Amino acid sequence: MTDAVELKRRTGQLLAAHPPAATDRLDFLRARFDAGLAWVHYPEGLGGLGAARSLQAVVDAELEAAGAPDNDPRRNGIGLGMAAPTILKYGTDEQKQRFLRPLWTGEEVWCQLFSEPGAGSDLAGLGTRAVHEGDGWVVNGQKVWTSSAHNARWAILIARTDPDVPKHAGITYFLCDMTDPGVDVRPLRQITGEAEFNEVFLTDVRIPDSRRLGEIGDGWRVAQTTLNNERVAIGGMRLPREGGMIGPVSKTWRERPELRTHDLHQRLLKLWVEAEVARLTGERLRQQLALGQPGPEGAGMKLAFARLNQEISGLEVELRGEEGLLYDDWTMRRPELVDFTGRDAGYRYLRSKGNSIEGGTSEVLLNIVAERVLGLPSEPRTDKDVAWKDLAR
Repeated sequence: MTDAVELKRRTGQLLAAHPPAATDRLDFLRARFDAGLAWVHYPEGLGGLGAARSLQAVVDAELEAAGAPDNDPRRNGIGLGMAAPTILKYGTDEQKQRFLRPLWTGEEVWCQLFSEPGAGSDLAGLGTRAVHEGDGWVVNGQKVWTSSAHNARWAILIARTDPDVPKHAGITYFLCDMTDPGVDVRPLRQITGEAEFNEVFLTDVRIPDSRRLGEIGDGWRVAQTTLNNERVAIGGMRLPREGGMIGPVSKTWRERPELRTHDLHQRLLKLWVEAEVARLTGERLRQQLALGQPGPEGAGMKLAFARLNQEISGLEVELRGEEGLLYDDWTMRRPELVDFTGRDAGYRYLRSKGNSIEGGTSEVLLNIVAERVLGLPSEPRTDKDVAWKDLAR
């Protein structure tokens, strides 16, 4: 059983063999993965040692103290938080060996081809088709709100492979090479002026069957693993006290006493407490994850994340008064990552409006909490037993 002492010993060996100051960043990350210190709870040979998830903090602390580089997790959040756990659970041995190492080191960025113009909140209603042909599949359709598609080498993709069965049953999960012919990525300019999102058109894209993840027609079950991990990745990220959106507004409050009012003080105190409760709840959720796969509890965390970000950013703009109406740069850019705390208050206010849409809308997540956490009866559905091709669209 690998414990903290053993992990410190192995980390020390890694640092001795690959001193961070004298080792190329990518070479160090590859060596860290091969030593099983990338994500210690993964199996041996896949970047881990089969240790408890909670022991990752031991490795991270040792490496941070030594000045070792990290894998810049914000740049590949979809790969690390969503694609990797899904590949680990459903992938073949060949798929795990091929994809997990360059994913973790950041050599290959991932995106998510799930949502469509006609299948956002009702994701199971998606219409992108994958038709079996020879030893692979031919995919045609359109995806939307695809973060990082302009930087991604790979994508997790769900497509309809059987229109003659109910919508949840006729979906299959694929790994799509974003450099293949027929993949067309187009920017979607947002309210911030930037285009971190994209729409992706798939025209006769050929995917070999070896890049199918899970069984044919079982894509909805595979996708649930992705979606549960997505909500945890968005809403349950590890933060220090006053990390995230509450940090900048608290800093402004302390440094700018001339902006304070009694009403703003009361609202800030309320949101500060709620942010701290959310942070501690996220810590508890991560401890629960050490015992198994994430469940519907992540939906509650993601709900809290979206609401808090929007309320806190609104308070910050109000606190700053006329300054809060300023915006730093409307230049059309296609950034590699979202930087909430490194930008100004105007950016945080505008960008947070998307938090209640991305990663599952708040309305859908409320239904998930109601049905799967609280055990309330589900809403009546008339489309669950109807073949997808017969649904009104």
